[in-house]
Amino acid sequence: MKPAPKKTPVKKVTVQRRSAADDVYEEIKKDIAEFRLIPGDRITESALSLRLNVSRTPVRQSLYRLQQEGYVEVLFRSGWRILPFDFEKFEQLYDLRLLLESAAVDRLCDAGVARSPKGQARIDALAAIWLVPADERSSDTVQVSQWDEDFHCALVEASGNQEIARVHRDVTDRIRILRRLDFTKQARIDATYDEHAKILKAIGRQRGDQATLLLRTHIATSQAEVRKITLHEVFMARQGK
Repeated sequence: MKPAPKKTPVKKVTVQRRSAADDVYEEIKKDIAEFRLIPGDRITESALSLRLNVSRTPVRQSLYRLQQEGYVEVLFRSGWRILPFDFEKFEQLYDLRLLLESAAVDRLCDAGVARSPKGQARIDALAAIWLVPADERSSDTVQVSQWDEDFHCALVEASGNQEIARVHRDVTDRIRILRRLDFTKQARIDATYDEHAKILKAIGRQRGDQATLLLRTHIATSQAEVRKITLHEVFMARQGK
């Protein structure tokens, strides 16, 4: 009799579970990005613990993490305070974003780099959102803001360079609050539709120089709008006006 074939050992896949501190961290960042918490607001560990239905330990862990990232500061015996925007840091992040996205668009338009089916599917999905008649455009500021973020992330991911995509996602996360402020005005929504459409058409024709110029102008315009942001605008955004 032939010996029974050896069984190939099954590798166990370790799934890393999110901790309570991770959930609290994301929830507070979401509150900041959606203007429920704005610069100058004070928060306490006990109030957050009660609202999020967790113990104070994960709340404290998440706040220390946010402190390291420059979102909050601890006040002696008075809880925590949401910090003002660090516009110098945002300027640097926008510069980095410009480099990353320009490199991605160059790669997308390079005839010598084969675009993967997955990458092409991402471009097609973007076209379905942004290349629509004017009367079919969304005026929902929250939705358009999310679509805008997805547009830029999808371009980078479609280029096929996962390291560029990884760094770009981190930059995107750190500038989210300012980008959302950029969509509190209808004129900026209209301009974004127009500019995204031109970028996609240039990519479709593999006009790398044109697509990169359009992209750089688009990001520079957004960066210029960010420089105009005032605390008053943040208050108005919280009130939905």
